[in-house]
Amino acid sequence: MTNQNENNAYAEKVWFITGSSRGFGRIWTESALKRGDKVAATARRLESIADLKEKYPENVLTLKLDVTQAHQAKYAVEAAYDHFGRLDIVFNNAGYSLVGTIEEASADHIRALYETNVLGTVSVIQSALPLLRKQGYGHILGTSSGLGHLAYPLIGYYCSSKWAFEAIHESLAAEVKPFGIHVTIIEPGAYATEFGSRKSLDFADGMEIYADFKQQVFERIKDQEQGDPKATPEAIFKVVDSEEPPLRLFLGSHNLPEIREAYEQRLNTWEDWKTVSNAAQG
Repeated sequence: MTNQNENNAYAEKVWFITGSSRGFGRIWTESALKRGDKVAATARRLESIADLKEKYPENVLTLKLDVTQAHQAKYAVEAAYDHFGRLDIVFNNAGYSLVGTIEEASADHIRALYETNVLGTVSVIQSALPLLRKQGYGHILGTSSGLGHLAYPLIGYYCSSKWAFEAIHESLAAEVKPFGIHVTIIEPGAYATEFGSRKSLDFADGMEIYADFKQQVFERIKDQEQGDPKATPEAIFKVVDSEEPPLRLFLGSHNLPEIREAYEQRLNTWEDWKTVSNAAQG
């Protein structure tokens, strides 16, 4: 099969997107359809994306997919490939956040978070790779976060799932490059999406000892400037249309200064303790 990107920067693309029902997933799905691309849109509830079929009957395939069910991931990816004849972009966007301190969250809460944010993503990737290798090209995208590089209180487990997400994709990028497959990690900052709603959040059972601290953190979050999610599709299109897409892409203007500061602090600490570290070499 001919690589669609060999002859020109933009040609009609075929997307497979998880979490298409709301938030970034919904915006990016509709934006791709509006520009004339074809999309296999997936969601846990088909009725939540049924209107896409009405608006774009020729260009969209709607599929039920709970990414925590590996057999569903395999079926959905293969159904999309069979329907469109190829997959140019496989975009893992499904995910949610767990709110609670490290002490509060139960093993069941943590396990469920990882089942979606990490293992669900891996199921989609593992289902897609044989097909992408067969066609000789493809682009795997995954929605991480600026919090894939640092951690905030109360969402430490969510941040940890994104740190794992980052490591998996960085390793994947090196492993699949010889097959002509690109990998890009999309790292949004704070945006005014539904991600902060109850639909995208799970809450650990609270402990009174943390009540005041939580209130302080929530008050700071209220004052946080949020980006406009509708301003993001063009950035995504620039990445998928690029012949040499980046491994990582920040969305928004706040990530770079915040993460630069965090890494400067880390480097300073490692330098300060360099003598101790070097002595441990033996």
